[in-house]
Parts: sequence; C-alpha cells; structure tokens
Amino acid sequence: MAEETPTIRLATWNVNGIRARLATVTAWLKEAAPDVACLQEIKTEEKNFPREAFEDLGYNLAIHGQKGFNGVAILSKHPLEDVTKGLPTWEGEDQARYVEAVVSTEAGAVRVASVYAPNGNPVDSEKFPYKLKWLDALKGHAAALLPLEEKFALGGDYNIIPTPADAKNPEKWEGDALFSPQARAAYRRLINLGLVDAALACKGDAGQFTFWDYQGGAWQKNDGIRIDFFLLSPQAADAMMDAGTDKRVRAWEKPSDHVPLLVELAP
Repeated sequence: MAEETPTIRLATWNVNGIRARLATVTAWLKEAAPDVACLQEIKTEEKNFPREAFEDLGYNLAIHGQKGFNGVAILSKHPLEDVTKGLPTWEGEDQARYVEAVVSTEAGAVRVASVYAPNGNPVDSEKFPYKLKWLDALKGHAAALLPLEEKFALGGDYNIIPTPADAKNPEKWEGDALFSPQARAAYRRLINLGLVDAALACKGDAGQFTFWDYQGGAWQKNDGIRIDFFLLSPQAADAMMDAGTDKRVRAWEKPSDHVPLLVELAP
C-alpha cells in the first residue's frame, strides 16, 4: 500500500477577540487540526494571550499583539523560524497588523504571514489614507519576497471587497472604504505582482463569503462579503491541492463575524 504524500494545511481566521472567542477557536482547532493557523484581531497584548490553551493542542506561537485592538498571531504544529513582527516595509509600526514566520514540515518549508489590513472607515478621515499607505507597504514587502522563489502564503483579513461578485449586495457597500476604487486597485496591484488568490483560483467563484455582520440577520440572509484571503506565491500556488471556507463555524455559539479559510499544499 502506497504511503500518503504529506501535505501542509494552512488556515486563516479573524477571530474578533481571542479571549472572548477562546472556546470557539479551540473547538475548531481540535476538529479541523490545521498545521498552521493565522489569527487576526486577537485584541490582546502578547503577555495576556491564552498561550496554554493552544500549547496544550500542540501549537507553537508567534504573537504580535496590541491592547484591546488589532493583533495577529501564527499557531504552528511545527517549529517557527525567522519570525518577523510588523511589516518590514512600514516605517514606524504603531499597530499590530502583521506577523510572519517560516514553517518547516515533511511537506517542505513554507513562509506564512498573518495579515490584518486596516479597515479605513470613514473614508473622509485619516484612517483611509493610512489604509492605502499600509496596503502599499504590504505590496512592497510581497514584491521583496517573490525573488526568493519560495513557497509563501499571506493569509488574513484584507478588509477589501475586490469585485461586486464578492458581496451579496454590493450596492450596500458603495462609499465604504472596503469597496472603494482605491482599495480594490490596491488588491489588484498585489495580484498583479504574481500572487494567486487561493480560494478564487481553486473554486473559481468569487461568492465564497468570509464575513457576515452580526446585525440585520446578515448570516441568516447570507448577506456576506469576501474579505479574507490567502495570497500565494507562484511556488505555493503550484503546490495547492485545495482551498475553501468552513462556514459552519459562523452558526456556532459565540461566533466570530468571520469564518476560517483553509488551503492545503502538497510538497
């Protein structure tokens, strides 16, 4: 009997507060058992992150936290190497929005990042140009990684609705920073570097929503948007076996308003 080829399973999930959502997140990790999980909006400093709950599940941690807001983390069942906290291309990092590490497994090495891009609302405030500047810094870092010709996956909440097909009711998002022409152009610039939107490439359907608001019965009406992505290097995209969301979690008790997105890579 032939041995199964080892793969690496990556997940990304905006958990909307790790301490508020701890039971939900740990229950999902036990069930889905990803090799690597990128978390966003953990909303806590590293010293207050509930490490033991994840270490007990066999995960190593890289945390870039912030009190009450933002915050990103990488959980890995394999050792984390070359950990980078904050975007190297962003001067004066003042918000915890990016953490990156290299994970080595039987399926090979992959560089993984947890990304939490700024929301940018309202568009007539200083938050909108901050969002665009941050996205440009992310593009600069991705451009610097590509010549390394390695597998990398930038997973996270990008706070961008790329096309009208990525929203159930796109007209509702007119005038919102997430659906602004500038944010959508920033997403295209990332893709045009040579990155691959994993779920879109694998399923061929933009309507794979990852976020449903808590209000207005959005979940019950499937009034969602797609704003969470895994953007893959060409080498990682060539190794992709599957990608998609786990929407069941949105119906669980005390859910995040986002759901996990998963990607499976071959050696």
